[in-house]
Amino acid sequence: MNTADLFDQLVRKRRSVRAFKKQALDDETLRSIFTTALGAPSNCNTQPWLSAVVSGDLIEALRKQIPAAVMQGEMSMDFPYAGKYDGIYRDRQIAAANSLYSAVGVAREDKPGRDVQFFKNFTFFDAPHVVFLFLPACFVTEDNTGVREAADLGMYAQTLMLSMTAHGVGSCPQTALSFIADRLRETLNISEDYKLMFGISFGYPDEEHASSAALTERAELDTLVRFYS
Repeated sequence: MNTADLFDQLVRKRRSVRAFKKQALDDETLRSIFTTALGAPSNCNTQPWLSAVVSGDLIEALRKQIPAAVMQGEMSMDFPYAGKYDGIYRDRQIAAANSLYSAVGVAREDKPGRDVQFFKNFTFFDAPHVVFLFLPACFVTEDNTGVREAADLGMYAQTLMLSMTAHGVGSCPQTALSFIADRLRETLNISEDYKLMFGISFGYPDEEHASSAALTERAELDTLVRFYS
């Protein structure tokens, strides 16, 4: 298999995993994954990100603390969650959600059931590891001048998840993990100089779990790509 085919296979294999085995990654594999991800591109090679990787006893503590804090109304986001999806974007969002709910046996109209599924975000879907991705505060401005650096962080996150996939490790990027930024900064001893963008739960996928049947479709090439000459 040539390099192009291998890469195509790698990209297609990456998906959002919502059930993980308890087996933790060894330190060598962890460091290898994150070392490879450092090859991600960024504007002028500024590398504007900070990764906080949590495992072991600390992730178990967060698995208990975070859901309780959210249930009690604790909320602190560094970036507003004010975007609204309309039209085709809303259609795609609903289709993805319906695929997951259907796979785990939750009806779309079953709001309590959907809430239970949503709250699994805050226990990291039982993953043995989670990484919180921070953007330096100097790039967080009201006039959106730091949007380039946010894009850099996104490119790093995709490179990181592909690196995980190459090692047989599943991942799930989660905006929900940015809802408790202040608590995480305090717990991880991270200064206000860094703002939490989102988190990624990761570990070896539990392929037997019902959620593994949830599949999302991608738009046709000509819908999203225009070729000019």
